[in-house]
Amino acid sequence: MENTATRIEMLYESAKQYADTNVELLKLNAVDKTADVLSSIISRLAFFMIVAMFTIFVNISIGLYLGNLLGAYYLGFLIVSCFYLILSILIYIFSDKMIKEPIANLVIAKLLKSTKSETNSKNLIKTEDENL
Repeated sequence: MENTATRIEMLYESAKQYADTNVELLKLNAVDKTADVLSSIISRLAFFMIVAMFTIFVNISIGLYLGNLLGAYYLGFLIVSCFYLILSILIYIFSDKMIKEPIANLVIAKLLKSTKSETNSKNLIKTEDENL
């Protein structure tokens, strides 16, 4: 009788340790995925901010140049502004394909990348358990 009780206690302790280990593994995987997605988004955001600064200065230069050619600086800036008005209308029309889909695909790809490695590690654990 004691032998059965001892085995049940050992089984319970093993199951509890297994559950605790799985919870810890899930937490670590969530942190890893979150860090991967956030670092990717922040690095892209920094890149786009640098490109935006460059674009601002180029547009000021183009506005001044066109204004100099036309004899009135406001006309140069008006032409540049009209260009961006047309560009913003096009972006608004095609925003799903140009903005939403690529960002969604990036996040999904980052999240699923870790899932593949988790599947490989689970298969490895199953193989080791079967060998024992």
